[in-house]
Amino acid sequence: MLRRLMIGPVTLAVDEGDCLCVSGASGSGKSLLLRAIADLDPHEGQVLLQGEPAAVIPADAWRTRIGLLPPESSWWLPQVKNHFRNGMPVPLDHIGLSGDILEQPVARLSSGEKQRLALMRLLSNRPQVLLLDEPTANLDPDNTRRVERVITEYRRAHKAAVIWVSHDPGQITRVANRYYEMREGGLQARDIEGRQWLN
Repeated sequence: MLRRLMIGPVTLAVDEGDCLCVSGASGSGKSLLLRAIADLDPHEGQVLLQGEPAAVIPADAWRTRIGLLPPESSWWLPQVKNHFRNGMPVPLDHIGLSGDILEQPVARLSSGEKQRLALMRLLSNRPQVLLLDEPTANLDPDNTRRVERVITEYRRAHKAAVIWVSHDPGQITRVANRYYEMREGGLQARDIEGRQWLN
């Protein structure tokens, strides 16, 4: 059970390979929930990973195993390539980018380019859990589908658990096997209309 200011108590179990989508009104606490699970904000209760509570796992190890992709990513080095010491988890053309983008300064990237590269940086750490806060919000339909496919393939290949915040009903039907709406600080299970699984 998890509780923090404006959310909870929330009890939620996500199995290996699950993709759970969360939607809700702006300000309903979706981002706060992800930050609490990532152990970035103070909260009450416990978050467990494969039975181990966050309290017994060193913070840096927890944040490697549980990867948060926020709406706006941080870039602390000036060149794109310097953020990818572990290499690329998939070829850049799988997310609609060319290899020469690695030679660019971060300051020249568009918001959509930053968003896709931040996802690649996250996946390069091989997290067991992905916490995705609207990972396709700044993308056109083609690149949205590319990113959905990369995340789905990663989830299946690594049996990763995914909690994905999305306001797009079509996206939810494509990627999720469970769906919740956040209302009044709690999660309410919802049916997924017209499932269209990604192959």
